[in-house]
Amino acid sequence: MLKLREVVKNYVQPDGGVLHVLDIEQFDVAEGEQIVMMGRSGCGKTTLLHCIAGISRPDSGRIWIDGWDITLMSEAERDRFRAEKIGYVFQTFNLLPGFTALENVLLAMRFTGRKVDRARARHLLERVGLQHREGHRPTQLSVGEQQRVAIARALANRPKLLLADEPTANIDTGNQAQVLELIRSTCREENVSLVLVTHSPEVASQFARVERLEEFKRAAQTKQREKVG
Repeated sequence: MLKLREVVKNYVQPDGGVLHVLDIEQFDVAEGEQIVMMGRSGCGKTTLLHCIAGISRPDSGRIWIDGWDITLMSEAERDRFRAEKIGYVFQTFNLLPGFTALENVLLAMRFTGRKVDRARARHLLERVGLQHREGHRPTQLSVGEQQRVAIARALANRPKLLLADEPTANIDTGNQAQVLELIRSTCREENVSLVLVTHSPEVASQFARVERLEEFKRAAQTKQREKVG
């Protein structure tokens, strides 16, 4: 489902130095597989998700999703592909404040150009326990409820791959397990591959496969040491 090969992403710092963010030789996720990506703050977890989603383009390397190499696509093609194939649960939700919960989910469907499926949007909100709040705007919802809307929106178009960036970070401890199970169970039911980024050992302990981004960056660190030496 997801394949990364020789993916490199660097940023030029204000002083002209180069910050090595990603250097991934190989990374694969099978269809329907659920994995956790861990790493300290600032190690490149969000950058990795952005490259996978086509929000950012790697400096070099190839990324295949469902057989399509997104690194060969234009920005407009990546945007369309993301709307059709990828769900993204942002840490900060990114809900539109002027739209209701239902409208936020429906809006995600409009980006594909396909017919809007209002029944599915309502089903997803019911699935995350918000059928009674579908007419509420984000400011009228709790933080946990906003995250549930974001989950429903990410699944609106039946994606092949779901990317979740610290989806429990802004939710109180009492609701974290419930939100996590909502994500995982829905992905299982619809055979969606899941890549979830977290720094929480408690979250990671619930997954059979846990990867650590710092281990993928060893190649970049080795190159840097060789250059300095």
